[in-house]
Amino acid sequence: MTEARVAMIRGRLEREFAPSDLDVIDDSHLHRGHPGAADGRGHFRVRIVSDRFEGLPRLARHRLVYAAMGELMQTDIHALNIEAVSENES
Repeated sequence: MTEARVAMIRGRLEREFAPSDLDVIDDSHLHRGHPGAADGRGHFRVRIVSDRFEGLPRLARHRLVYAAMGELMQTDIHALNIEAVSENES
């Protein structure tokens, strides 16, 4: 299931942002026993570099990433750590 979730996250980010660099890391194993992980959703870390983030404040970038995740935030993702930067910032 973990590999499938990483693939879903990666696919959505690639379609939405055409990133020049993208890392999706499953950190769920670090949160075993955490009450938020009890429902089976995972903890993930994303580092994404895309021109779509140029000139946007951090909050706007995060909102775009969350919007790209859509229903995965309710079904597969419990926590998402986001580092979203533009090409000029990478």
